[in-house]
Amino acid sequence: MAIKVEVFSTNSCPHCPSAIDAAQVAKDKLGDAIDVEVLKIDESDENRQKAINYQIMAVPTIVIDGEVVFVGAPRDDELIEKIESLL
Repeated sequence: MAIKVEVFSTNSCPHCPSAIDAAQVAKDKLGDAIDVEVLKIDESDENRQKAINYQIMAVPTIVIDGEVVFVGAPRDDELIEKIESLL
């Protein structure tokens, strides 16, 4: 089963594109071992509710398999290292 990586972001956040890019780099490297989902909390009530459920107070936030792991945009290698430690 693939590791689920959720990137919570907003359209107005200046740091969110870096977090989304890091998740895409991880996906490119790790392939089917991970499932990446970008959740724009300013576009969907469902995404906003998920953020509330995780008690997310800032974006970008990256949740891996249901656990908040990064608040802020990690470097590509930081995210990949964390995911690889869970494989």
